[in-house]
Amino acid sequence: MTHEFFDEDEGVTRPRPLGNMAVIGFMWRQWMVDKPRFFTAASLFLVGTACDLSIPWAAGALVDAVSSPDRLTQAAWTAWAFLTGLYVVYYGVRTTGFRILNGFYARIMERIVTQGFERVQSFSADWHGSNYAGATVRKVSRAMWGYDSASDALLLMLMPTLIVLGGLAVSMTVRWPLAGLFTATVVIIFAVYNVVTATYYVRPVNLVSNALDSQIGASLADAIGANPTVKAFGAEAREGQRFAGTVAQWRVAVIRTWNRFNLVGLGQNVLLVILQGGLTGLILWAWTQGQATAGDVAFAITSFMLMAGYMRNFSEITRMLQKGLDDLLDVAVYMRTDPQLADKPGAPPFQGLEGAVTFDRVSFGYAGQGERLYQDFSLAVAPGERIALVGPTGSGKSTFVKLLQRLHDLDGGRILIDGQDTAHVTQGSLRRAIAVVPQDPSLFHRSIGENIAYARPDASPDEVALAARRARAHDFIARLPQGYETLVGERGVKLSGGERQRVAIARAFLADAPILVLDEATSSLDVETERQVQAATEELMAGRTTIVIAHRLSTIRSADRILVFDRGRIIEEGRHGELLARGGAYARLHAVSEAAE
Repeated sequence: MTHEFFDEDEGVTRPRPLGNMAVIGFMWRQWMVDKPRFFTAASLFLVGTACDLSIPWAAGALVDAVSSPDRLTQAAWTAWAFLTGLYVVYYGVRTTGFRILNGFYARIMERIVTQGFERVQSFSADWHGSNYAGATVRKVSRAMWGYDSASDALLLMLMPTLIVLGGLAVSMTVRWPLAGLFTATVVIIFAVYNVVTATYYVRPVNLVSNALDSQIGASLADAIGANPTVKAFGAEAREGQRFAGTVAQWRVAVIRTWNRFNLVGLGQNVLLVILQGGLTGLILWAWTQGQATAGDVAFAITSFMLMAGYMRNFSEITRMLQKGLDDLLDVAVYMRTDPQLADKPGAPPFQGLEGAVTFDRVSFGYAGQGERLYQDFSLAVAPGERIALVGPTGSGKSTFVKLLQRLHDLDGGRILIDGQDTAHVTQGSLRRAIAVVPQDPSLFHRSIGENIAYARPDASPDEVALAARRARAHDFIARLPQGYETLVGERGVKLSGGERQRVAIARAFLADAPILVLDEATSSLDVETERQVQAATEELMAGRTTIVIAHRLSTIRSADRILVFDRGRIIEEGRHGELLARGGAYARLHAVSEAAE
């Protein structure tokens, strides 16, 4: 079940907007997680609303008592006590209700943002590649405040408003049928007017301004994340102009949204004036006919003042509710969107230890590309074998590793590791069995020790240090003022390329996985460090099935088998010397590589 669509104009995946009721349904499910707390708070606020509804009756009784020529002192004090008691109960139950809601709201907001994050984490690499990270961050973080606004508008404002307006309309009908009918008619028109304008007039423009708000986050993250490139080209002013253009688009959209809210508020005020004039006029007419007492007039005026107080805020309630629902929309869509790569129900964890890999008649093509990259591709890699993948860009080397990790589902065939179909085991356990050292490692903005221990969070400091020593990283770490506690900056920008690569290699040592993938793991190192790391890499590869994606062919001479890829096919395979002697594709690639070095 998916609630997203691919925006061809922008080239990104966007949520398909849900209706307001679907988002409210999402909120209801969140409320029902803690039913006792929800219904206790709701009951308290209903008691408070009942007190509000009773105030016109109490005020009317007090006016009747004090305006009676018989000076009914006891009746007056009784009416006074009832009116005062209503206010005491009203403020008491609301204060208690708010105290309950504080914890109730906070837990739900925590759950929304954590579940939203977990769901986004479960989406495929393709999904993340098609969406701005900054926009996704903004959508998830904005959702919890959207819930806060929408819940307040629904529970604390809209529902009491509808109850008070409906209850007073019924009260009017009991005492003066004509005034009650008039009040009920205006209230129904008012409610329909707000629902229709919020859904069909305000919401479309609000979704546009929300999308541009997300784009602000995306533009910020894009430019700040690539700040070294911005500085390298002296492009700060250009990026500033680009960002200002995005913000200007948001400004135009949000002014349009606010203006529509304002126009809706004007219509609400017109209906409010009609209610005031009609209701008080009808009661005044009843008084002139001797059909209403001074207390009745006080009842009507107090009722109108109470209704007006609720209705006057209806414009703000509508705005608050609609904005809250729209802010919550994205996470509600995420929670209804199935992960693109899901574990099969009851899938067991991967149990392999040897690292035997089999591609069995694999077919695969990327979305949007007419021709499949792999078609009936088969390959067997023995446990502990070292293979190297070479070939031009786009030939299928990186795709081989992605499919091995199950970052994509196959169009046909299967991949087995130690006899287990990778599509039938849990993804997390499968990927933990494959240690990857990429060409350009991306680190977390955490300490060096935490980054190394990411492969095995329960590792002791001694084990982390040993992994660093084996990766020839300990010496440069020890020279840092804070050693293993040194923060590396976002994506590891405080470290050099070679230092980042050695941290990634240390992480692979600590993972101790049966399968190792090296994506030109020494390409960013100086000559002396490269020799040291190659020695460490040799140690790391011992006893493991190793897949090397090679760009510098001088680094793969010791491979057990070299596979030359071209358009998803293996066109040559063999050892280094054998392939050179053939004088084919590998020999040509080797000659180019030697010349480049």
